[in-house]
Amino acid sequence: MKSNLGKEELEKLKEIDEELRKNLKESRYRHTVSVAHTAACLAMVYNAPLYDTMLAGLLHDCAKHLSDEELLKHCRKKNISINSVEEKNPALLHARYGAYLAENKYKVKDKDVLSAIEFHTTGRPGMTLLEKIIYIADFMEPYRNQAPNLSEIRKLAFKDLNEALKLTLKSVIEYLDSNKMPVDEITQKTYDYYR
Repeated sequence: MKSNLGKEELEKLKEIDEELRKNLKESRYRHTVSVAHTAACLAMVYNAPLYDTMLAGLLHDCAKHLSDEELLKHCRKKNISINSVEEKNPALLHARYGAYLAENKYKVKDKDVLSAIEFHTTGRPGMTLLEKIIYIADFMEPYRNQAPNLSEIRKLAFKDLNEALKLTLKSVIEYLDSNKMPVDEITQKTYDYYR
């Protein structure tokens, strides 16, 4: 792993940061930067590509400024698949449409980065290292304060990423179940895969 960011990489991250600062609400922007920094810390522990990790962390919520109606409209227009859970809860589409924006607006070509953005809300069976890092960083970043098992996940993430992933998935499913919210089929399949 290249442990330092090059000048071009730093410039690209700075440009994206400035664009996101303009487009996102203050609290969402703060969360976004915190996810990128948390992901970078995990990347250093697990020898993941630092630039790719920071790029995916910064862009994971790049479509969060759109309303549910806008997300549905854009996904339909771009032929991005929408499952039944997303149809009922269109906010989940920010991940799929975010991957589209990352590729087309922010000119990200790395498939692993795009996949980490696309699956940061649901996970998927057979996740890459980068996908795991972004999924977990999104759940445990320092501004999160009410997620189930948060302190345990934060400790575990720096010791055993797969165990942290399993506990994060379990916590998400339990939270959704306890709040009578639908669990996306892919999230359940991901948990079953890693369990």
